[in-house]
Amino acid sequence: MMVRGAARMTRKQKRLALIAGGVGFLSMAVLLVLFAFSQAVAYFYVPADLEKAQVAPGTRIRLGGLVAAGSVERSAGTTVTFTVTDTLAKVPVTYTGMLPDLFREGQGVVAEGAMNDKGVFVADTVLAKHDETYMPKDVADRLKAQGVSLGGQEKIR
Repeated sequence: MMVRGAARMTRKQKRLALIAGGVGFLSMAVLLVLFAFSQAVAYFYVPADLEKAQVAPGTRIRLGGLVAAGSVERSAGTTVTFTVTDTLAKVPVTYTGMLPDLFREGQGVVAEGAMNDKGVFVADTVLAKHDETYMPKDVADRLKAQGVSLGGQEKIR
């Protein structure tokens, strides 16, 4: 025997269930977004900071500075090795792929990737400055803080 009304929800209970379901759904969506952002974070370093920071191999970071003069070596295929410097420290970088057309020695560069266990930065993305007056602001600020002259680059964006 069924008790009359025991199987039916009141309007208040329905409203409460709907609100609880909505809050649960929004909580899960926020958690998923935060997890995705935490996986996409790449901290920015210049070579001198990277030397001090002791970044663990495999940790994804961005490395910025200048391509050291005489350091670009192209091997068979599309693999290129070069050195990024802030004049205080140098970091060897290896990259496999097509470099930007404006990539050259003495110019600003930002590479994204990870250090390997041999102390070489393995880049999967390389960005180069696009004209004579541009360098990424965070790279320029870090270089200026280290006392590096930017060679008359008044317009730093």
